[in-house]
Amino acid sequence: MKTGIGTLTYCTNIHPGETWAEHFAALQEHIPAVRKQLGADGSFGIGLRLSNKASLALDKAEQLSAFKDWLQENDAYVFTLNGFPYGSFHRTRVKDQVHAPDWTTNERLQYTLRLFRILAALLPEGMEGSLSTSPLSYRYWHPEEERRALREKATWNMLQVVEQLARVYRGSGILLHLDVEPEPDGLLDNGSEFIAWYLQELLPAGIPLLSDKLDITAAEAEQVIKTHLQLCYDVCHFAVGYEDADEILRQLKIQGIRIGKIQLSAALKSALPHGDAEREKTAVAFRRFNESTYLHQVVARCGNGRLIRYRDLPEALQEIRDTPAEEWRAHFHVPLFVSDFGLLQSTRNEVAEMLRRAQQDTLTRHFEVETYTWEVLPSDLQLPLPASIARELQWVLDTLNNTTG
Repeated sequence: MKTGIGTLTYCTNIHPGETWAEHFAALQEHIPAVRKQLGADGSFGIGLRLSNKASLALDKAEQLSAFKDWLQENDAYVFTLNGFPYGSFHRTRVKDQVHAPDWTTNERLQYTLRLFRILAALLPEGMEGSLSTSPLSYRYWHPEEERRALREKATWNMLQVVEQLARVYRGSGILLHLDVEPEPDGLLDNGSEFIAWYLQELLPAGIPLLSDKLDITAAEAEQVIKTHLQLCYDVCHFAVGYEDADEILRQLKIQGIRIGKIQLSAALKSALPHGDAEREKTAVAFRRFNESTYLHQVVARCGNGRLIRYRDLPEALQEIRDTPAEEWRAHFHVPLFVSDFGLLQSTRNEVAEMLRRAQQDTLTRHFEVETYTWEVLPSDLQLPLPASIARELQWVLDTLNNTTG
């Protein structure tokens, strides 16, 4: 949907299924239903998630042509892809395997290039295309002394993508960008780490490489990188890490690093009360969200500002009685249209603030609601899927209207 700040959609990683037939069936079922619920007029943009298996099928001319016909018949289009989860993402134990295969592998490289090939074929004329991806790897797979070499290999593979995207732009004028998505416990954990990597590793490696490969100047190579490799700003992830959004946005602007896509998502949070009995009530509230499919990293903040990090919710729950922390934030993409969950709240105010900033300054043109946890929410929060998606998008539209009003 077109809004005053850019194109708004939801990410179809919400829908179970790993084959293209399953992906396509979900789109055919839900896109018309969501549009009807919203009463949305005009063309409908889709934030498409393709597994590796689905991408192999859709990369074939016959399947791609049939999908393009369906998009035209339904007045819909694809402008952004989610290329983070490579394999199974629902109804199985995902946890840290959401990062596999990581950016050190040829599998991740070829998958991403294939996704871009598909996106270039689907993208409406005159639009730029974005593709979000993992933050290099999962931090705890690698001993600290090995991480530098792994980052170099992952960076090199990403630069192969940048080179190909630059060649596509030269040849066709189609502008595509790879958007790296920092995530708690990723090799790029947060915005500050992303900016440091970009300035200290990506640009120094990429400028001479692309100057040579594309026969351009160093200054031109830097602009190629900044055009084709951008940031995916997931509001949930940044909120979990207590990041200062204004400072991150300021640093990005100073350095000329662009935001390719903003994912509108909210985390769980709670102040930690004093006393064992009250702490136990808070623990019970968090246990409702302790499910086995996804990682739910917890970042705890102490009164002096010190952060304590837990790889998953069960580890944090073991220490809730004894922790010196005063607040917990947990990585769990909860619905935007719900403000609190009993004793727990959400970080949706950060989403509203990001929308306000986007109205004041052009941050990006791509906005994607990314609440993918409907199947693992407590049962009382589960609603029919089209209604849930429509309520998410309507909350964003209402928030934008209230901000301008």
